[in-house]
Amino acid sequence: MSHLRLSRRLCPFRPYSRSFAAISSNSPPPSLNTVGPYQVFDRNAKMIQRDNAARRQGGAKSRTVDYVRDEVAERMLDRFLDIKRKFGTVIDLGSGPGHFSKLLETDKVQKVIMLDSSEATLNRDPDSEFEVEVERLRGDEENILQSVTPGSQEAIVSCLSLHWVNDLPGSLVQIQKALQPDGLFLGAMFGGDTLFELRTSLQLAEVERDGGISPHVSPMTDTRDISNLLSRAGFTMLTVDIDEVKVAYPSMWELMEDLQDMGEGNAVIGRRNTIHRDTLAAASAIYKEMHGSEDGTIPATFQIIYMIGWKPAPTQPKPLERGSGKVNLKDVL
Repeated sequence: MSHLRLSRRLCPFRPYSRSFAAISSNSPPPSLNTVGPYQVFDRNAKMIQRDNAARRQGGAKSRTVDYVRDEVAERMLDRFLDIKRKFGTVIDLGSGPGHFSKLLETDKVQKVIMLDSSEATLNRDPDSEFEVEVERLRGDEENILQSVTPGSQEAIVSCLSLHWVNDLPGSLVQIQKALQPDGLFLGAMFGGDTLFELRTSLQLAEVERDGGISPHVSPMTDTRDISNLLSRAGFTMLTVDIDEVKVAYPSMWELMEDLQDMGEGNAVIGRRNTIHRDTLAAASAIYKEMHGSEDGTIPATFQIIYMIGWKPAPTQPKPLERGSGKVNLKDVL
């Protein structure tokens, strides 16, 4: 577990299914598709939020809140380097400005294709910050096969982007189809305990002040479901593990402002676009009372689920048939 004690007001830091969303008062009206999987998120609203965040002050504010994504990208890289294989091309799905891609080196990967639905976020940082060759491709993370030929990719990675996908099982199936046989999928996404402190504080404050609650934090994927989803999508040799990143903030207000600058505003369909300031003040007091630290700061927990899966291939190792063992377990014990 990592504890990052920071706020962008206090000190800079650079080492963030279903995941979190911050309060938003100016999101566009929600749109509900009537065809396809159930729509949880307004994808158009999310794209606009991320574009605006990346353009604010020429991207300067967006860069100051990269700390969680950069930390998770480094932990993802450790897992990537454990795979003893060199890759010609890797797709970075939902790449953002390239938190993971910037860490890649030419002795491991020759080229990275950064695919993201937010054009401003995709082009926020210059090519000089990357060591490997970079190609930027604007596309829909929910429909990767619109941008990628099936069976064409050696590896696909995704660093903290799948939490805004409406049809996670369908997206995993598309990723599997886009891979070559024995192709790699490496991902990281937010788990069910992400921002539980903020969620509970807002719910208690709204019940007290407004007599009911509205969704302000996105529904989350249960960590126990990830292995089943990967298996259903056709991946083999699965590896799933969970970690946490905790960040300390002066108060709930700095946390919510940082979430906005990350482009993580509320995009749940049916959300309430405004929340009374006295309700927010009550939530801030509840947050500090229930979760505050002795030094006066408040913690924010980001639970991270890391997942590795491989597309099946005849060359992959397979378990021995049941009953083929030649050593009796009683003898070993």
